[in-house]
Amino acid sequence: MTTTRQGGAAGPVSVGGQASRPHPRHSPDTALPADSRLARELLDGLAEAIVTTDRAGLVTLVNAMATELLPEIVPGTELAACAVPALARAAACGAGALEVEHRGRRLRGVRRDLAGGRYAWYVRDVTEEHTRADALLAERSRTAFLAQAGSHLGLSLHRDQTLRTAATLPVPYLADLALVVHLPPPPVQDRPHWLRYAEGDPAPVAGAAQWTLTASVPGLAAALDGNPTDPGPWPDAEPADLAPVLPPAFGRPGTVLVSPMLSAGRPAGALVLVRRAGRADFDQRDVELAREFAARAGAALATADLYGEQAHLARVLQQSLLPPDLPAVPGVTVAGGYRAAGDRLRIGGDFYDVFPTDGGALFAIGDVCGKGVGAAVLTGRVRQSLQTLRLVEQRPLELIRLLNRALFDAPDAARRSQFTTLLLGTLASGPDGGVTLRIAGGGHPSPLVLRVDGTVNPVAVGGMPVGALAAARFAQTDVRLAPGELLLAYTDGVTEARGGPRDVEKFGERRLHRALASAAGLPPAALVDRLLQLIDEWLHGQGHDDIAMLAVCAAARA
Repeated sequence: MTTTRQGGAAGPVSVGGQASRPHPRHSPDTALPADSRLARELLDGLAEAIVTTDRAGLVTLVNAMATELLPEIVPGTELAACAVPALARAAACGAGALEVEHRGRRLRGVRRDLAGGRYAWYVRDVTEEHTRADALLAERSRTAFLAQAGSHLGLSLHRDQTLRTAATLPVPYLADLALVVHLPPPPVQDRPHWLRYAEGDPAPVAGAAQWTLTASVPGLAAALDGNPTDPGPWPDAEPADLAPVLPPAFGRPGTVLVSPMLSAGRPAGALVLVRRAGRADFDQRDVELAREFAARAGAALATADLYGEQAHLARVLQQSLLPPDLPAVPGVTVAGGYRAAGDRLRIGGDFYDVFPTDGGALFAIGDVCGKGVGAAVLTGRVRQSLQTLRLVEQRPLELIRLLNRALFDAPDAARRSQFTTLLLGTLASGPDGGVTLRIAGGGHPSPLVLRVDGTVNPVAVGGMPVGALAAARFAQTDVRLAPGELLLAYTDGVTEARGGPRDVEKFGERRLHRALASAAGLPPAALVDRLLQLIDEWLHGQGHDDIAMLAVCAAARA
């Protein structure tokens, strides 16, 4: 290592225990005073390149690091004319800083003015700093990509949306084109389908392919078997199978990377990433990132498939348990209303039903103990039992006894502790336009009769809940409705709905009586809608129990 100044010479110095070679243009250090040699030793020991000039811009000093980083700069020459263009331009225009790529290294320098019109350049090798910074930025970018992927895939609970997310997110970050080749779930799994998205496309494009496609794309067959593959070149001779999966204006593909998408431990598809010719090949970090993304997409696809199965089961259950369309009954108008607790699956433990009979109709309204799917299952059992038992017995009291026995004869009766309250009745219109009802009760809230003048009277029925005891006692009563009068049967979700100014007060029987009286004269369907609206307003969006209503009205005289 060497330092030089005008009128002086430089010789070998020791830095870190190693002797440096003298600059070939200068004499040994032994001709210099001791303090000058010490100064040069200190300068040569710096990890920073130092170049000084005189007031005329001639180089007066170059330390050892400057000789290593900037060998083109020679003492005694003009710095503004040196063979380092960026430094020469900075010296010529008096710039105070520079950053340049030189001899494969990244250099950063600052200029400092010295006494007597002289100045010095301090230049550092920041290649490693840039490398670390670039690596950190790349890692942050990868982390951000995976976080975005996790967010989008985690929110996607439908198969089609998951596939769209898997095809669109990698473009353009990982590739110029992404192709998801997937196997539809059984029984549609006859041939592979694909979803393609390329940079610049307005939306993904879908299609179906022949199995020959798997042999056309390098590594696709292995990925569909669940095995990862290394990136490779796009095939030189493009088979006809690849024509549909490449956009016409995409250009010549360069490299391709195929990663398996595993769904619940089995191959569900593959992610094919294609880069255009001219873009850098996939490096090891790209391969790891692509495989991680494909694994997450496969897991999201498994979740979406599971959600799809559950949603299908829920729809089937809804169709079987939702209140039915009520039949027309001569001389009588009937209407029902229903709200499931939480209103999510739209199924619960409250129900009503009306079955036409030769002389009129058989009606039922009940409230199964519990909420959600468990209550819905027992609701279905009660309704199915009523459907069957009414074929052999239509007298309300005898029918409710048969139902109680049927529930106790069920295989799981010993394991469950659920029961249901129930009103079960028959109705028949008379020649005078009135309606006669016979109602059997099993621990259910008393129905209400709305007279023509707006008077509301409860009908005491009584009885014990159905399914609670094998020897349960039930009650029965008769009710007569004059033309225009109405009977409202309801579940306790109506009176126990909590809301009001403090969100804790029950709707209550008195408030229900007043609401029913205020709706006198309305058709049954409008009356039920009015009551449900009042309860919704009372709840203010709060959670509630299942709610069911059934209104029976004797047709008014013309």
